[in-house]
Amino acid sequence: MTTTKPVIIYPSAEDGGRRVRVDDRFVGLAYGLLDVAEFLRLAGLDDVDDVWVQQSALIEWRGGGAQDWVH
Repeated sequence: MTTTKPVIIYPSAEDGGRRVRVDDRFVGLAYGLLDVAEFLRLAGLDDVDDVWVQQSALIEWRGGGAQDWVH
């Protein structure tokens, strides 16, 4: 994955999911950190896990941080 812009995690929707964008495309609706990690793996980024997702400078969190999920 060649990312020139950070991965963007958008604010929670009514159902609690957060849209995930990598570069200029939406890759899915995440309901937790493991979902984000899986979308990034599918986008070509290896060795991604929930800890990496929480700490990565590549990720821009909008409408709350890595711990802000509606369940």
